Amino acid sequence: MDEVERRAWAYVSRVAEPPNEQLAALVAGEGVVAAAERIRRGDVHDKLRKATEARRDLDCAAEDLEVLDRMGGRLLTDGDDEWPYLAFQAFRTVDRTKRPHALPPLVLWVLGPSRLSDIQDRSAAIVGTRAATNYGEYATADLTAGLVEKDVAVVSGGAYGIDGAAHRAALASDGETVAVLAAGLDVPYPAGHSALLHRVGKQGLLVSEYPPGTRPTRRQFLTRNRLVAALGKATVVVEAGIRSGAANTAGWADALGRIVCAVPGPITSSSSIGCHVLIRDRKAILVSRAAEVVELVGRIGEFAPEHERPVSDLDGLSDDELAVYEALPGRGTRSVEEIAVTAGKPATQVLGPLTMLNVRGLAIQENGCWKLAKR
Repeated sequence: MDEVERRAWAYVSRVAEPPNEQLAALVAGEGVVAAAERIRRGDVHDKLRKATEARRDLDCAAEDLEVLDRMGGRLLTDGDDEWPYLAFQAFRTVDRTKRPHALPPLVLWVLGPSRLSDIQDRSAAIVGTRAATNYGEYATADLTAGLVEKDVAVVSGGAYGIDGAAHRAALASDGETVAVLAAGLDVPYPAGHSALLHRVGKQGLLVSEYPPGTRPTRRQFLTRNRLVAALGKATVVVEAGIRSGAANTAGWADALGRIVCAVPGPITSSSSIGCHVLIRDRKAILVSRAAEVVELVGRIGEFAPEHERPVSDLDGLSDDELAVYEALPGRGTRSVEEIAVTAGKPATQVLGPLTMLNVRGLAIQENGCWKLAKR
């Protein structure tokens, strides 16, 4: 895009609080340059005029783009190859009467070497409470490391707690991670994650709907959550309260047709109540390891390996052999006839299983009777 168009996109990014259906329709119908001019003149219908009148004279496009260029970032719109079309197509399926903010972003301010169009193909959002427990942070790090090992990009919101643990684990594993922000790219929020977000911007991707200098508000966090859910093929909730940002993100994921997963925690932990409710109400799939998430977001035929199970000496016994084995006394010996009575089988059908148990080292014959072998 040329500089005139680029400044027009930057202008409409700030002029109304996103997402705005009327603004998106105007840009789609008349082009961004013409739409920006009409908004400046106030030549728009009442609803859009009210949404833009407070900022229409505040044209910071040149300054915003200068900040973006200085940071090494880029401005993305749906005309760019990097735009995640498939991820944002899901907004078309959402019932707008229940979720009026179910709209794709108009503009994205992006910083980092990764490409959004590549991440959408194999990704998982990991979200959870800011007040994470040691258990929650451990579970997050373990899941993230396993996902990165299978080339799954990890999407989260850059917040304290579970979000931060996911980003740190992805970076430590040399994996791709995306932080979707509720503030401008140049506003490190929370401040305590300034260094972490800087690393994400160097190794992964920082994404925001908001122009530089924008400070976050509660509304922006809730609006941001729809993008976290959209960019992940599945959303994994590690720890969450009943009413929380993580639960809100899970709601968005469900509305977008994404897979929702939840990690169970101790029944005494208030930090896991939200996860337990999601699982109980069958709104989430219980997961405990990364391979189970990979099975859900991976390629067709990519299944999680079976859990390792303890090996027992009784594995592989037939039903008859097991019945005879259980008829052997814990102490002393029994005759074939006594074993047959206990097993409920004719004596002629007991000798074969006894012989096989003897071969396996599970039973021994002594003075014409049988007993359990010492194990």
